[in-house]
Amino acid sequence: MSDHKPPSTLTRARRQHGMASYDPEVIRDLLDRIPLAHIGHLIDGQPVVTATLQWRIGDRIYWHGSSASRMIKAASGAKVCVTVTAVDGMVLARSGLEHSTQYRSVMVFGEAVLLRDPAEKEAALKAMMERLFPGRWDALRPMTVQELKATAVLSLPISEASAKISAGDPTDPPEDAGWPVWAGVLPMQMVTGAPRPAPDLAPGLAAEPPSYLRDFTFG
Repeated sequence: MSDHKPPSTLTRARRQHGMASYDPEVIRDLLDRIPLAHIGHLIDGQPVVTATLQWRIGDRIYWHGSSASRMIKAASGAKVCVTVTAVDGMVLARSGLEHSTQYRSVMVFGEAVLLRDPAEKEAALKAMMERLFPGRWDALRPMTVQELKATAVLSLPISEASAKISAGDPTDPPEDAGWPVWAGVLPMQMVTGAPRPAPDLAPGLAAEPPSYLRDFTFG
């Protein structure tokens, strides 16, 4: 595609170039499909990776946490790396070191920005909920001023990002093809189960789960 810049030295794949994609459409699609992210940053000089939910609004991704969290304090205004990954299968070859994984992943690099305007922060949190469960936000008990104050939201542009997609079969050398051991792909996927209502659910709500639960997809 012609609407995106070439990869930088930070995002360019050093190995397995054929698996890499710098197409913004591919990157945005994977970010929308895979909400679970891992945020890599430094806390007092110590590398730390934190798991959290991410969501996209336009050309930025967002994540949230407690305003008192050391992760939030360390990431605000600092360089971070955000990674999302979905595992699609295990690839079994004829030799141990040829085994691999089918996966889809995105890495985003940049400086995290802390949202300070309460209205902007609330809009971002609403976007998170609507991305996961469309229509749910307006049915929820509104946030209090204190709850909003105690929640921090960070944002990162998607300008420095790359995707990597591995979807192949085993790549055994030809001389191993006849080795008498099973080889191939064990597909994997994340699936949702039947919604389980809270034991103290308000009367009349347990019979029919909301449509956004029936339609929910992950990955």
